[in-house]
Amino acid sequence: MPRYDFRCRECGDTFELSRPMADSDAPADCPRGHGDTVRLLSTVAVGGRAAAPASSGGGGCCGGGCCS
Repeated sequence: MPRYDFRCRECGDTFELSRPMADSDAPADCPRGHGDTVRLLSTVAVGGRAAAPASSGGGGCCGGGCCS
């Protein structure tokens, strides 16, 4: 189930809630009992390693040195 970050406008605390995507825009109460909260944009961290892109050996802007 996705997690959503919220911030309480009254006390400034941030908190997470796990809820279905269908309820992502539903209001959330602060754990301290305040009702004036806003959902924050969350960052996503993905683990693993990506391979470096293969070099074509030239050609194309910036890859071929045509940029000044």
